[in-house]
Amino acid sequence: MKTFKNINAGALIKQRVLESDIDISRICNFFSCTEVEIEYMYEQKNIDTDILLKWSKLLEYDFFRIYSQHLILFSPQSNVYTNQKEKNTSLPQFRKNIYTKEVIDFIVELIQTGEKNINQVVDKYGIPKTTLHRWTVKYRKHENNKTKLKTLNK
Repeated sequence: MKTFKNINAGALIKQRVLESDIDISRICNFFSCTEVEIEYMYEQKNIDTDILLKWSKLLEYDFFRIYSQHLILFSPQSNVYTNQKEKNTSLPQFRKNIYTKEVIDFIVELIQTGEKNINQVVDKYGIPKTTLHRWTVKYRKHENNKTKLKTLNK
């Protein structure tokens, strides 16, 4: 998946089902529903969280992580310089600056293809320039190693 911006849960589930080669009868038994109802789920852009959790368990894939990546990439950064006190909550708190390999690949690809420059990425996603430079250098090294290995193997 190239972008985390427009998420279609049903299409993603259907893709994972096809990749996993799970029999439709097993899926129907798991959900206690008919094939028609499963096909209907594949057509839905949005799926209830309890159903999505069941799909995640059945297909052994964390569909919720796709939404987390969307939040990392497309939600506004909190401003640490405001005078407002942080609101207390009993809900768990998560660090927003944890990037998965998929997010790093997505951002590096944006920069390397010229779709966005580093300043645009900094402005849109709030990722520090030093982090972006580190990612692009590390990615280039990885690509250079692949090229060297191919050359050596010839």
